[in-house]
This record gives sequence, structure tokens and C-alpha cells, in this order.
Amino acid sequence: MDQDQELRLGYLIHDVSRLRRTLFDKWLAPLGITRSQWWVLAFLSRNDGMPQTELALELDVGKVALGALIDRLEEGGFVKRAPDKADRRIKRVVLTPRSQSLIETLREKSDAFNRSILTGIPKQDVAVAAHTLRAMKHNLLEGVKSFQPEEAGAEATPARRARKAAPAARRSANGGARAPRIRQA
Repeated sequence: MDQDQELRLGYLIHDVSRLRRTLFDKWLAPLGITRSQWWVLAFLSRNDGMPQTELALELDVGKVALGALIDRLEEGGFVKRAPDKADRRIKRVVLTPRSQSLIETLREKSDAFNRSILTGIPKQDVAVAAHTLRAMKHNLLEGVKSFQPEEAGAEATPARRARKAAPAARRSANGGARAPRIRQA
């Protein structure tokens, strides 16, 4: 694959993901729930009662952002925060009986949505695409585990060189004395 094709593949993956998120939000709007809220409910349906901090890590969202999502789900009566029996500082997020029927409806909507966006694509092509994306995800996860900034040439970027050179330039301008660093806008 040449460099242009690799670049276009990255844009295509990004565009498909963005468009899928946008349209899926529209599909869920009549139910009064967002894709992000559905994501939390779907995860909890497989791991009910997780500590809120662990849930934030698993979903790769900030604690504050997850807290706001859980607040809205709690207001809707879909989850509740329960203190951990062993450590009362820990708050576990628990599905309520009301969420069970919503989760079933959301799964049906999600399945219908996925069928609609895969219309006209042969099953074997979907299987190849899924296999390829899983392999890319694996490679990305391995890359994250072993990433070293210098591997990406981070030290060689003009911005990094300028930041490294700035303290020395300020000292020489002041006869070797440290000058206060001025933040650039």
C-alpha cells in the first residue's frame, strides 16, 4: 500500500467512525438517551456493579465526564450509585430494574442500525473488514504499551527543539542569569 492509500485509509476510518456516531445519536434520540449513555449501560450490562473509577478507566473517559453521564442516568432511574460493602469510599455503579427493558430496546435498535449501515455489503467483506480492524486494534494496543516518544521523532520536531533551546537563549540574553519564562499565547 502506498503512502497516499495509507493516508486515505486513516481518513476513511475516521470519517466512517464520525458519521456512524452522528447517525447513531439520531437513531437513539427518540429514546431520550445518548450514545455515550448507551455505552455506559452496555458496559454495565456485562459488568454490573463496577466501581465508578474502574468504569472510567475501562471506558477510557475522565472521571468527571463519566460522573456527569452517571448523574444523568441516575436522574433517569437507570443506574444508582451504591457504596462498596468493604470500602464505603468506593461507589459502585449498579443497573436498576428500569434499565433492563431499556437495554433490550437499545440492543434491538443497535442491531437494526448495524444492519442498515451494512446493507449491500457481502458478509465475507464484512468479515474481512472486521478481521482487519481487529488486527489494526491489536497493533495499536501493542504500540501503546511499548511507545517511546523518541521513536516518533518527538525530539526532532521544530517545536520541541525551540522549547529545549528557549531556556538557554534566555540565560544568554541575561548574561547567564535565569530569566522568568514568558508564556506564549
